[in-house]
Amino acid sequence: MRNNGSELTGVSPAIIELREEIERVARSDAKVLISGESGAGKEVVARAIHAASRRSAKPFVAVNCAGLPETLLESELFGHVRGSFTGAYRDKAGKLELADDGTVFLDEVGEMTLRMQGMLLRFLETGELQKVGTERSQGVVDVRVIAATNRRIEDLITQGLFRDDLYYRLNVVHFTVPPLRERKGDVPLLVESALKQFVGVNGYRVKDIEPEAVAALSDYSWPGNVRELQNVIERLVVTGRHEIIKVDDLPTDIRVGRGIGKVRKERRRTVADDLYKRVVEGRESFWTAVYPLYMNREITKAHVRDLVGKGLEEARGNYKIVARLFNMDASEYKKFLNFLRKHECQVPFREYR
Repeated sequence: MRNNGSELTGVSPAIIELREEIERVARSDAKVLISGESGAGKEVVARAIHAASRRSAKPFVAVNCAGLPETLLESELFGHVRGSFTGAYRDKAGKLELADDGTVFLDEVGEMTLRMQGMLLRFLETGELQKVGTERSQGVVDVRVIAATNRRIEDLITQGLFRDDLYYRLNVVHFTVPPLRERKGDVPLLVESALKQFVGVNGYRVKDIEPEAVAALSDYSWPGNVRELQNVIERLVVTGRHEIIKVDDLPTDIRVGRGIGKVRKERRRTVADDLYKRVVEGRESFWTAVYPLYMNREITKAHVRDLVGKGLEEARGNYKIVARLFNMDASEYKKFLNFLRKHECQVPFREYR
């Protein structure tokens, strides 16, 4: 046994409880299907299985099956040869080839098209790679496949959206990762782990978090699971003005959910709310999530101003922090300000301080 499941250290007590089963599964090359809500920690389990296996010294390669259209996903998995499609200027190895002797993690496998499912099934049966643009196999690779999904595959099979033969091929061992709201005891350790990750980077002031704030975080339902918690901690570190994070520093939803602070009347969700969720929680860049919509006149100047205002409220009037919240590189800060000035979308920062 290698690493003794070290990938699980400092991650989550609930997932650590799976250690014994993970180590037992890791000894074999059995295919694994991991189910659970988005952001619950499915990739953590997959990495732990790989780390405890005989393949641990070889690559662990992750592929998001939901993030690419069918043609690009085929190229991503199997590779392509030069000239096979527009933009294919050179031969490219696919992720399955790069993971030879290691592990490939197929995240959100339930989003694959039926055609891609058929290609994956053939690969699982033969190990043969056929790159895009070729007519014959390019060789055989030895890869362990771990798949994950946030959907009920059984329902997809009933709807004719997933092949039952592929499901049976993948579902040799099944892990279910519970959502964070069902493992409240994990929150303090996850908060500690996230703080260690973000504190001390770029000279931020925040050093720690008070126990009452941890308790408030533990009481929150976390619809976005571990990923949402990590985003909240990063935001608190980036925007923090003091060394200790206090309850009053927490996002309104978390404080109000615990009965702390003023309860606001429910209001209708706005376009700016949706945009803010995309850039802050979804980790999309302002330039990909907002800029194209504005330039194509799908959103208005007022929408952009409302979005910037929400960012300034979170950043306490600091435009540099807003740029970071909106997932821009430091080099794009002036470009961001110039865009706002040119299109009259700039919001006075002093009223947010």
